[in-house]
Amino acid sequence: MNKDYIIEQLKKQIEGFESSVSEESVGTVLEVGDGVARISGLAGAMASEMVEFPNGDLGVVLNLEEDQVGIMLLGDMKVIKEGDVVKSTGKILSVPVGEKMIGRVVDALGMPLDGKGEIKTDVRYPVEKIAPGVITRKSVHQPLQTGIKAIDALIPVGRGQRELIIGDRQTGKTAVAIDTIINQKGQGVKCIYVAIGQKESKVARIVSMLEEAGAMEYTTVVVAGAAMPVSLSFMAPYTGTAIGEYFMDKGEDVLVVHDDLSKHAAAYRQISLILRRPPGREAYPGDVFYLHSRLLERSAKLNEENGGGSLTALPIIETQGGDVSAYIPTNVISITDGQIYLESDLFYKGIRPALNVGLSVSRVGSSAQIKAMKQVAGTLRLDLAQFRELEAFAQFGSDLDDKTKKLIERGKRGVEMLKQAQYSPLSVEHEVAALYALTRGHLDDVAVEDLVEWEKNFHDYLNNEGKAVIDSLQQEKALTPAVEDLLKEYIQKYKDITAIA
Repeated sequence: MNKDYIIEQLKKQIEGFESSVSEESVGTVLEVGDGVARISGLAGAMASEMVEFPNGDLGVVLNLEEDQVGIMLLGDMKVIKEGDVVKSTGKILSVPVGEKMIGRVVDALGMPLDGKGEIKTDVRYPVEKIAPGVITRKSVHQPLQTGIKAIDALIPVGRGQRELIIGDRQTGKTAVAIDTIINQKGQGVKCIYVAIGQKESKVARIVSMLEEAGAMEYTTVVVAGAAMPVSLSFMAPYTGTAIGEYFMDKGEDVLVVHDDLSKHAAAYRQISLILRRPPGREAYPGDVFYLHSRLLERSAKLNEENGGGSLTALPIIETQGGDVSAYIPTNVISITDGQIYLESDLFYKGIRPALNVGLSVSRVGSSAQIKAMKQVAGTLRLDLAQFRELEAFAQFGSDLDDKTKKLIERGKRGVEMLKQAQYSPLSVEHEVAALYALTRGHLDDVAVEDLVEWEKNFHDYLNNEGKAVIDSLQQEKALTPAVEDLLKEYIQKYKDITAIA
């Protein structure tokens, strides 16, 4: 090659050279282990700031100490080693949100896990955000129908409420949440199911069930599986809430299920202990209450000036041996607006959902019910409470007066009527019709053991012959004299048909 040509090229490059100075905040890895790294340097780091490791993985700043920074790793810690240079990004941890997230299964960073390709969205929301203030909120007044008779009648959930689902393992907590998601079909509610520390096989079954029911059309599943880094279990509920807040800010209604916050607290405890934060009660760090309060306070019903959207939360807590007075259960009970308490003994007796009516409560109450449901459910809780008091005397049937016998018989039918198969939520009109038949004495002559079959066939009858009843309940949303007469007429017609059969 010609020497003059090379000189000419070098001259051109020298002439076009522009020097620039860029400033980067960097630190050095001192130690790494169990999903946490300690960094020397990064003097300007912010809490919850994202930092980048040499392999491109991210971490989040959790501890700001005098001479070092504690980082929670969001990637594979095996490739990070002592002496690696860590760069500050200057960005607070955020996740992708938007319409494209609907129908997808994502991890706690918003990255797809379902093999359906990249999620193309330009909008990102911070994972941690200050909850809406009192002035921007409106009192909860619209029902969020779960499709489960016992809950909609006795412990109603409203849009913008935080209702805790609590109970021992294997009592049907997830089943209640999944039924509620399935029941939102056609109700205009976007759903987010957050699986925290769950087995991937269980999550796959849930996703398959939601697809089968057509619920994935309006649902996002956020997964932090048991095999994933513990940092993702810590992040997942905040990610799910951030995805929901996008829709709430647009004036839409959203339901977020956190399954479950016991594992979330355990993940936070693990990270905190490795970061050498002082342990408190049950070895949880002192700010474990704030961990859940700052998450659940983001659920709200906004007023019209702020778009009128809502974010409803159904956090799940697993108890040990029915102990609701343990540390994490009492924390979350005090943050939420009521609890649905599922009891092992009832579950094993075949009463499913295994709802303990005495310990379950909704602090929103009948504000979250349509008028027709208030009218039929008003006496139901009292009937069941009286039945539980008198149940012990039921075995001495011959010694009881007629009024007591009647209460016991009505209570038995109430317990039977509130049983409901999994993955079969009912519309509120069907619930009202069935509970009306129970509370107004139309089922007193139906044998208790025949009640489940009677009810199943009654719903089929209303769908086919009794469309007028369902339509009028949908329209009026109350038991007006005309609607009540129509309902009585069709109950009697159905009873006549079954009597002939």
